[in-house]
Amino acid sequence: MGFVRTKEEIENYYKFAVRRFPDSKMIGMMYETEPEIIERLLPPPLEPAEETWALSYVSIFPDTNLGPGYRESALFIRCSYKGEVGNYCLSMPLDGNDDRIFNGREIYGFPKKVASISLSRKGNIAEGYVERRGVRFATLKAELMTKMDEPPLKTGPSMLFKFQPRADLKPGFEGPVLLVRQRTEINYKSFEMGAGEITFEVSPHDPWHEVKCVRVIGAYYFTGDTIMHPGEVLTEVDADAFLPYSFSRTDWGFEK
Repeated sequence: MGFVRTKEEIENYYKFAVRRFPDSKMIGMMYETEPEIIERLLPPPLEPAEETWALSYVSIFPDTNLGPGYRESALFIRCSYKGEVGNYCLSMPLDGNDDRIFNGREIYGFPKKVASISLSRKGNIAEGYVERRGVRFATLKAELMTKMDEPPLKTGPSMLFKFQPRADLKPGFEGPVLLVRQRTEINYKSFEMGAGEITFEVSPHDPWHEVKCVRVIGAYYFTGDTIMHPGEVLTEVDADAFLPYSFSRTDWGFEK
């Protein structure tokens, strides 16, 4: 191992194109939000889907085929691209090492930032929260009532954007902005659904409260093996149009 990797080391790294997360645990919440919110938050060329849904989760990945496990949370909104329905990732906080940030953010385009994340279960009550910079900005709680073999709904792929800010700190990007589709599958060991609630606290750095919860559609908790497949570049997008949406990976608003 060194600053310059050998041909053998490089070949060995790319053998793990499929990321595996055995024995995952997750609490998730699918909820209805307002169509105006989704329309405002979707970068072009993504368009609103028929369902005005948002999806949030808190998960524990005890181990991965790339190294140590970690905890993760995310917020998605329903979207469509050329007729295919998927989920645009607004935010993906992570509680773990920087390797997991690199793999999610630099390879696929997930907007990852370091956070403090908790997931617990007692009896039929599961609860998770995510906290950054002293603000617990999202809390998910589910009362689980029904055991199922698998989810009643398929959520579809993640829609992401890959880009590199300019080195001269002028507005814009070095190179193209790319729309990426990435699919994840889960081999479920257990899956339960029930009633749930998601609550938000206002944070200037993680504005999940902007995606208002009108009503919870379904709350769930599962254990299983998560399999993350390679991404696919769908198209190059208008960089100027994307610029206002490109700051979800960084924090603003610090005092001098």
